[in-house]
Amino acid sequence: MATEVMTRGAGSMRIDERIADRHDALTPQERRAAATLLEHLDDLATYRAAELADLAGVSRATMSRLFRSLGFEDFDEVREHLRALRSAGEPRRIDGAPNAEALASLEQAAILRAIEHPRIPEVAGRLALATRVLVIGWRNSYPIALHLREQLAQARSDVLIAPAPGQTTGEELVGLGQDDVIVVVGFRRRPQGFAEFLTEASGTGASVVLIGDPTAVAHASQASIWLECPLQHSLAFDSYAAPMALVSVLADAVLGACGRAGSRRVGRITETYERMGEVE
Repeated sequence: MATEVMTRGAGSMRIDERIADRHDALTPQERRAAATLLEHLDDLATYRAAELADLAGVSRATMSRLFRSLGFEDFDEVREHLRALRSAGEPRRIDGAPNAEALASLEQAAILRAIEHPRIPEVAGRLALATRVLVIGWRNSYPIALHLREQLAQARSDVLIAPAPGQTTGEELVGLGQDDVIVVVGFRRRPQGFAEFLTEASGTGASVVLIGDPTAVAHASQASIWLECPLQHSLAFDSYAAPMALVSVLADAVLGACGRAGSRRVGRITETYERMGEVE
């Protein structure tokens, strides 16, 4: 095993967690190589090291240095690591019917990692005290962002969602300032322009909270607070059970932080529902 010192024990960490843990210490070229590994986690074992280097646009030596930095001697050890993950119940591809018990166990582990994040109380406090809150997400992140907005709107006023269907996002940032909070939901397969949006969001002076899976760690330095939330990859499509659990716990904490004002708002909303006959 390579002798690189890591923040936590390398042997207990998956390759995506190792990349997140070591990201700030990597060189720019190694970060490019790491991004390629993350993009191809599902089929990484089908490549050769030289092919991965070509995909990343880096030298083979850079790719080898990255493997060693992550705690692997070489790419063969990376393959062994991936095989160990599969044997432990973390398959990268569907192969027959899923094992329901193993799947439930993995989901539970991911949810616990998400909802035990130590900075949730801090984020909840900022969301409760902010003048305005903008929640934004694209593609698969949009349903998470929308759900968070709907929950926060029960506890406090002036919570917006973006982007509106078919619309741009630049106009959403104008007028935001240091008393506001922007929550950016950025799970993998983020759109082009994601980094540019974070730069503009930070430039408003508002607090920027970034919620994403470990592949978003490259953008963490642009946020005021980084909430890492795992995705479960056992099935063909990513499971968003952990992000939805994180949203629920975060919204609950915001309601608690809003105190009586939050409870009164919930009561008024319920009365409005009843007058309008809007929900059963």
